[in-house]
Amino acid sequence: MVQESSSVTPVPMLKYDLDIVIPTIRDLDFLETWRPFFEQYHLIIIQDGDPWKTINVPEGFDYEIYNRNDIIRILGAKASCISFEDSACRCFGFLVSKKKYIYTIDDDCFVAKDPSGKEINAVEQHIKNLTSPSTPRYFNTLYDPYRDGADFTRGNNFGMQESDPTRENPFTMREGAKTVVSHGLWLNVPDYDAPILVIYRYVDAVMTIPKGTLFSMCGMNLAFDRELIGPAMYFGLMGNGQPITGCDDMWAGWCMKVICDHMGWGVKTGLPYVDHKKSGHPFENLKKKFNGIFWQEEALPFFQSVTLPKECTSVKQCYLELAKLVKEKLGKVDPYFIKLAAGMVTWTEAWEELNPLN
Repeated sequence: MVQESSSVTPVPMLKYDLDIVIPTIRDLDFLETWRPFFEQYHLIIIQDGDPWKTINVPEGFDYEIYNRNDIIRILGAKASCISFEDSACRCFGFLVSKKKYIYTIDDDCFVAKDPSGKEINAVEQHIKNLTSPSTPRYFNTLYDPYRDGADFTRGNNFGMQESDPTRENPFTMREGAKTVVSHGLWLNVPDYDAPILVIYRYVDAVMTIPKGTLFSMCGMNLAFDRELIGPAMYFGLMGNGQPITGCDDMWAGWCMKVICDHMGWGVKTGLPYVDHKKSGHPFENLKKKFNGIFWQEEALPFFQSVTLPKECTSVKQCYLELAKLVKEKLGKVDPYFIKLAAGMVTWTEAWEELNPLN
């Protein structure tokens, strides 16, 4: 990275610690716009749809491609937990990666520019977010206090465990919490409900999502600490053979946020932006997501009220407990949730099989 000024902290680009996961059904010409930012990283491409179709990738990129046949070959019967004909298939890339961090992006997202006209290096900003602390227990009204030139507001002096022996120092909490998810945003076509298409405004801000607050996670511009939260980044059962599609990332976000709150970790949202050029008809998208919109009336109160027992001290334990609660509580809403809960358990088994030490 070229340091722009003496006040800017250089960012390690984590060349050997980050994989980029891309779900796709088409040739990846969009990578040409990302070449200056992606070429140093390893790409994991998850080919959805026809496994016999050839996906063309521009020369010069380090990549591997997995299609449905590969998923079945690697997972066997457990392949049932990986969605087909839905971008939720991306989570297979999370499963097979061996890197500490993951950045996942959709193939209709391009390099955005800031108000000065400078191209935004999304990977760099995500790394900044993930390698700086969060403030989930106290909202800093100046947004991210760990950005260069930012600071804590008054009153933001607590947050450590009450039993902490250093509690007499009122500024110890400013060490913050570990950030495990960085949720980037979009210019041009934002991730609103399907009928709503408007131009989105650039806001130069990053903030920690407060503890106890849910949000609509989108997988099109997302990075996370795979070693810590990876086992919870399952995008559910969507698409082919399922009564719902297109709500996979929201489901994963609700599960992940409940677990992060329990574990004391932070989630950031805001920068970086990508330029989203969504394909498809908005009302067709709405029809595909209708069940998801309907089921949110039950799912959101469930996630808002769920409490994980203190005995759950790992992400795996938290996720299995959440799967049990999904079956018990949401299974009464629709049999789909019983199937989804089973998929969550199978995903955990697949993760343990491919990542026995994680």
